[in-house]
Amino acid sequence: MEITDVRIFPREETKLKAFASMTFDDCFRVKGLRVVEGSNGLFVAMPSRKLPDGSFEDIAHPLTREMKKIIEERVLAEYKKVKGE
Repeated sequence: MEITDVRIFPREETKLKAFASMTFDDCFRVKGLRVVEGSNGLFVAMPSRKLPDGSFEDIAHPLTREMKKIIEERVLAEYKKVKGE
């Protein structure tokens, strides 16, 4: 599986820095990823939905650490490119 497109939608909020979408193999898109400023720097949060009890549950997420790393690297690289860093 290959990430064929990453799109960044910057935000100017305190912790939320951008929304992102990714396309896999030019045929499957995941929307709603978030670039967030955490206590240890930027990270990528997966799309989620709010549950009735107020907690959140991921809608889509990688099943392996390797895929999580690949997704985070690609999204953060594109975010830095868009921001001119």
